[in-house]
Amino acid sequence: MPIAESLLQPLHASRRTVRQLVENRTLYESHGLDLAIYDTYEEAERVRLDADQVLYCAMLSGKKVLHGEDGYDAAFLPNESFVMSPGDKVYIDFPEASSAAPTTCLTLSFSPTRIIEARDKLAMQHADIQLNSWCNITNHHLHITHSAATQHLLLRIADAFMMGDHDRDLVLNFGVDELLSRMARQYGHQALLQLAAQDPEQNALTAVLSFIDKHLHRAIDVEQLCKVACMSRSKLYQQFTALAGCSPMEYIQQQRLHRAQILLEQGQSVTQAFLSAGFVNAAHFSRRFQQHFGVTPKQYAVKAMQKAG
Repeated sequence: MPIAESLLQPLHASRRTVRQLVENRTLYESHGLDLAIYDTYEEAERVRLDADQVLYCAMLSGKKVLHGEDGYDAAFLPNESFVMSPGDKVYIDFPEASSAAPTTCLTLSFSPTRIIEARDKLAMQHADIQLNSWCNITNHHLHITHSAATQHLLLRIADAFMMGDHDRDLVLNFGVDELLSRMARQYGHQALLQLAAQDPEQNALTAVLSFIDKHLHRAIDVEQLCKVACMSRSKLYQQFTALAGCSPMEYIQQQRLHRAQILLEQGQSVTQAFLSAGFVNAAHFSRRFQQHFGVTPKQYAVKAMQKAG
């Protein structure tokens, strides 16, 4: 669902002192963590950002364009996360920032040790799955679309830093641990998808993911997935949810949404996109798409066309 206005209120740029127009930084420190809010009030190009620790970045409003090493170039939008490793640097463009509509993002700095602890906790839950990429979670940046639940969690953490409510300790201890677990799980999830693309028979879950990817445009039920994995329904749900953070059917919905997103970016109509992605009900598709991406499919298609033009 769209982010509640009550959650956004503490993050409004009007509440922060403006000392500079580009990347105006407001820093909050607590519990050994640094949270920074960056507001930019005018268009700018090639603004450098360096990471001395693991740096989790999340967009709140507006648009950035990231330029990283090895020719990496990508738009950075609300409901997206970008994770940088110690020593990484990126250059940032602000194509839409203005005083009336500032571009705003937040960053959280973590020590590599805390990231590794979160990764190891997750790895212990399913030690039979060998994902070497987990060992490198502090050596690569990630750029992903995150869920509405993660966006709400980020805003709650930021609110706890800034407002100092009575749940501050709980939020900063458990909320940050949850965020780190989401990061580690997402990174492992991406590594598993890469394994599935390379070798669908690597293990039961890669076979399931490969099957889902190849059949997204068709109806998929849990019984089919159980046969592919050679697992009972309960075991499949347990192992799949531990790794992906959601049930198999919810994962299928998320993958269909991302496929529809790509198709819209490629210029397909809303009707073509939702049918090609495997949705059968236009109203359901529109509702889920807006919950996940914060805009309707039609609005997203218009923005994609504007961006391409």
